[in-house]
Amino acid sequence: MNQSWKPTATLANIHARAELLHSIRQFFADREVIEVETPLLSNGTVTDVHLAAFSTQFNYAKDGTDKTLYLQTSPEYAMKRLLCAEVGPCYQIGKAFRHEGEGRWHNPEFTMLEWYRPGFDHHRLMDEMDDLLTLILGVSQAQRKSYQQVFAETLGIDPLTVSIESLQQTLCEQHIDVHGNDVLDKDAMLQLLFSYKIEPIIGQEEPCFVYGFPASQAALAKLSQNDRRVADRFEVYFKGIELANGFNELGDAQEQRRRFDNDIEQRKSLGLPVVESDERFLAALECGLPPCAGVALGVDRLLMLKTGANHIDQVISFPVSRA
Repeated sequence: MNQSWKPTATLANIHARAELLHSIRQFFADREVIEVETPLLSNGTVTDVHLAAFSTQFNYAKDGTDKTLYLQTSPEYAMKRLLCAEVGPCYQIGKAFRHEGEGRWHNPEFTMLEWYRPGFDHHRLMDEMDDLLTLILGVSQAQRKSYQQVFAETLGIDPLTVSIESLQQTLCEQHIDVHGNDVLDKDAMLQLLFSYKIEPIIGQEEPCFVYGFPASQAALAKLSQNDRRVADRFEVYFKGIELANGFNELGDAQEQRRRFDNDIEQRKSLGLPVVESDERFLAALECGLPPCAGVALGVDRLLMLKTGANHIDQVISFPVSRA
């Protein structure tokens, strides 16, 4: 008898998800942060070379033209448009979609919590995320380490000054076999070392915030006023899971356009699908994004930690293989 109709999550974990969502909403209600909704389908999408969006054809637009629409990899652009419209502190719990393989930590359709705090920098937002993790997981206060610090402690190198040759040698010494690694750029090699040698060991007893990523990995974050080599960006790790990615948000429309243009050129050079910059998002930035910090957190991964699940399928009713 065909059993593929059944959910992969247990009834206990289905109830645990409901309780988790209630706790998150209560956390933000207590802080007077409003819940918002933004489109899952959008005319624009991310240019980031590390993200792949699902697309679909829409044949019934008002102007009579056929359009390519994208399932959102994150609600970031739309939420920042709301911030530019002075909505104030806000959060969203919703679906996000990334065209990546199924695995222990990832389903192509997943649940994301994203929130923005006008007037906060990334350090103050880390304080608030620490409060949320303490509430949800019952853990002690998180560790905080700089990107430089974790590389120095784990591999004995400075990621901001290390040469390409030294990185190639370190990859070899750490038995990370990368065929043709001489064609990888510095950030790609740093990410390999971070993924294979640092992520598995940090944040084992309590969550660990890693902040101060290289400026070349800034994404949508400001550069540090104290050290222009690094970005005001952080990530959160716990028990081998990357939980969240946060920024002191970039509000300079011209700089954001420059970063988008660089992404697009890099996409062309790598043979990736080329997308256009999101002009509505850039127009909103030109009107003015209030100084703020924001963060995106994987709810399914958070639920895995809360329930002790060892695969994301155990906390999702119907993963893509059963959808």
